[in-house]
Amino acid sequence: MAKLDLDWLHVFVEIYKTQSVSRAAQALGMEQASASLVLTKLRRHFDDPLFCRTSAGMVPTPRAQTIYPDVLEALVRLEKARGTTGAFLPQQAQRDFRICMTDISEIVLLPRLINHLQTTAPGLVVEAEKISPDSRRRLESGDIDLAVGFTPDLEAGFYQQALFAQDFVCLASSAHPRIGAKLTRKVFESEGHIMVMSSGTGHSIVDKVLTQNKVERRIVLRVPSFLGVARIVAQTEFLVIVPRLLGNTLAQQESVRVLEPPLPLPNYKVKQHWHERFNADAGNQWLRKTMAELFSGSVEAA
Repeated sequence: MAKLDLDWLHVFVEIYKTQSVSRAAQALGMEQASASLVLTKLRRHFDDPLFCRTSAGMVPTPRAQTIYPDVLEALVRLEKARGTTGAFLPQQAQRDFRICMTDISEIVLLPRLINHLQTTAPGLVVEAEKISPDSRRRLESGDIDLAVGFTPDLEAGFYQQALFAQDFVCLASSAHPRIGAKLTRKVFESEGHIMVMSSGTGHSIVDKVLTQNKVERRIVLRVPSFLGVARIVAQTEFLVIVPRLLGNTLAQQESVRVLEPPLPLPNYKVKQHWHERFNADAGNQWLRKTMAELFSGSVEAA
């Protein structure tokens, strides 16, 4: 068995995360050919293919899945034992950051973040994915660097930082024939409603408050995300409840009006979450600090 080189393990982890030899090489600042050579050595060392090329990318074998948590843990412990994580220089960094977020954040937060990175850290690439039940595991393994949204299931076992608070508003078409400047409870209950089924958006607490106050919604349409909901509202006579920041953003893009709901709805906090394993990682620290500077206490500007 060939002697295992520590640098090989970094290549293994990056290929596992990115499912790509070329992206792993880019993240580590090395030539693709060098990364391929390291993969060959790793395969010989572990006597296993480790990754198989598929239409979805380089998929890990069962052997790779088994050793990945231990390899990642070893690298984290070695970094910690070194007593330093190394400086992160954003202007020079070549790295992919993976952030899971709600579709709301894709609309209202992601554009501002990307524009900021273009000037402060042009070599960074952000890979966004939707928050899902699998996000907890992917944060723990390091497949995701950060989770952003309303995610109560990540409250325990993860570091967290509140970015801003949100409450809810209603959207209606600007040409809605029966709704004036104020939305009454009677009108709210008589009109058809769109329900968005997206997770991590705080809508579960809306349903709870409506039920407690015996306010009924006549649901006529359920959609999986907020991405097209403003266009639907603009072209129909349906109402939809959305977070205020999203509502204000959508009102600038479509012919819809923002209306206060007929009863006070609860607010919730949008937070960023990360795993303790990567709390000391210099790049992760810089990303978290950047998110806080961009969005904490400046919601309307986002």
